[in-house]
Amino acid sequence: MESDTWRSNVPTKGKFRTWIAILIVAAVMACFWPALQNSFVGYDDPDYVTRNPMVSAGWSWRLFPWAFTTALSSNWHPLTWVSHALDCSLFGLAPQGPHLTSLVFHAANSALLFLWLAGATGFCWRCAFVALAFGLHPLHVESVAWVAERKDVLSAFFFFLTLLAYTGYARRRGAGRYVLVAVLYTAALLSKPMVVTLPLLLLVLDRWPLARREPWHRLVLEKLPLLALSAASSAVTIWAQRAGGSVAALDTLPLALRAENATYSYLAYIGKTLWPVNLAAFYPFPFNGVAAWKVASATGVLAGFALVAWIARRTHPWIASGWIWYAVMLFPVIGIVQVGMQAMADRYMYLPMIGLLIPIAWELSRFSATRLAAPLALAALAAVSWQQISYWHDGITLWTHALAVTQDNFVAHDNLGVELDARGRADEALDHYRETLHIRPQDRNGQLNYAQASFAKGERLFNSGHQVEALGAFRDGLRYRPGNALAHSYTGAILTESGNLDGAIQEFHQALGIDPNLASAYIGLSVALARTGRLAEAERTLQQCVARNNSSIEAFYNLGLIEAAQGKRAGAIAAMERALRIDPNYAPALAALKALSRR
Repeated sequence: MESDTWRSNVPTKGKFRTWIAILIVAAVMACFWPALQNSFVGYDDPDYVTRNPMVSAGWSWRLFPWAFTTALSSNWHPLTWVSHALDCSLFGLAPQGPHLTSLVFHAANSALLFLWLAGATGFCWRCAFVALAFGLHPLHVESVAWVAERKDVLSAFFFFLTLLAYTGYARRRGAGRYVLVAVLYTAALLSKPMVVTLPLLLLVLDRWPLARREPWHRLVLEKLPLLALSAASSAVTIWAQRAGGSVAALDTLPLALRAENATYSYLAYIGKTLWPVNLAAFYPFPFNGVAAWKVASATGVLAGFALVAWIARRTHPWIASGWIWYAVMLFPVIGIVQVGMQAMADRYMYLPMIGLLIPIAWELSRFSATRLAAPLALAALAAVSWQQISYWHDGITLWTHALAVTQDNFVAHDNLGVELDARGRADEALDHYRETLHIRPQDRNGQLNYAQASFAKGERLFNSGHQVEALGAFRDGLRYRPGNALAHSYTGAILTESGNLDGAIQEFHQALGIDPNLASAYIGLSVALARTGRLAEAERTLQQCVARNNSSIEAFYNLGLIEAAQGKRAGAIAAMERALRIDPNYAPALAALKALSRR
């Protein structure tokens, strides 16, 4: 790394920085290239892409109203949905396309980080080290190699553009420049709301590295429009997470327990940044509490870091800026508002890590030995990332590795069961479902706190014809996560077959209230309505279904049957013909069309 005197070389910065940015992109692309050989995994990828009819249908104008109004997967990130749909338009449902897109965004983010930091500080090599450490770090494998985590790299892309635009505004203020900052920040929020703390971060960056000298009250007032955007995004995010049933209640996870985990996690993230080993797709929450000595040690170490940052704030301002960057940007996902059952997650460090890398680079640049140590450290990070990418090759590899490096990982057992089920290894899958339900925590009422294993078990039992056992499994899961549309749909189908039509209709309506695009719920509802003699309602239900999803062969086939039952021969024939356009060999539609033609 260069010494502080490198500022004198700034006049050559333009072309030089451009070439370094290109080399950073090349290095990151080369390191993460094996991700293109990976497949989709069953962990959220179906919700985001493979089983999402709105996304898998590709780019269309119908996509935008849905993307801006859905709370699917307990998230509100319309630009992320749009990016996935664009992938499907460009690449179909092959996994290589989405992986390539995420990799390109990550490489671009690394270059943008370098360009922003070098432009803001006037240094080059230490900024290149920060950018390369960011781009090659194993903690970022999850954000890049997991298709469903596109929101990380997409939001960060607009985040870095926002920083670049804000730096330009800070140096020459103007209304147009501020509007550009607000627009880019809005795009970042629409991709993933984790960046809601950016206005607070900008106040810190105003002092270092931007060296703005305006009074604090002016700088705060300047951020108010951005804070308003953050508040709006936070409100919508809370709605989406509550609608999806992902926010844990205080009686399930008491505030004291969350605070213990948050304190220890702040330190654990630093540890994984400096020594990235035993990384997993899921780290189970410590429901029995964090050991008192761990909480006390973490509190002491974190207080020490904060004290050092305060003492050095004038002579080494990058330490204070970096520490606040880390603490502030990680806060929304540290678990005080607990979403999901994870103690921590690699993906949460995508942007907060920068706050640790900056002071490390600046302090180590004072020692000549780092000129050799820095490349070795970057090479080590790249090697570990290369290995970590291989664990995301498929679902079985991913969750087998997670079980090997964690303890009592009920989510890993559950997801491994799902992956084994999908490959026809039902007995092995059932063993993992049982282990999930054995490990998983319970709340004060003794109800299931973890639902996914029950849903997966119910789906397997349903498909094998064990309706009664499947109904029990779905209802167990819905006690904890009532916002699962597919589970309500399965429950409705079971109730229909058992003759409880009123109960079935209620379940289907609940499913559609959660996911208005769920074809199986429309089809099941139409069957239940038809059996009660409400044929006109059944027909309207199926018409709504095909209007939202014109690729459902069962919806067109059932619509044809309903219209035939009402004597609408022309409409029935048209519906059957539409079904056969989707699958010319669909036997039920062929038989029905033949029968209709004889009349």
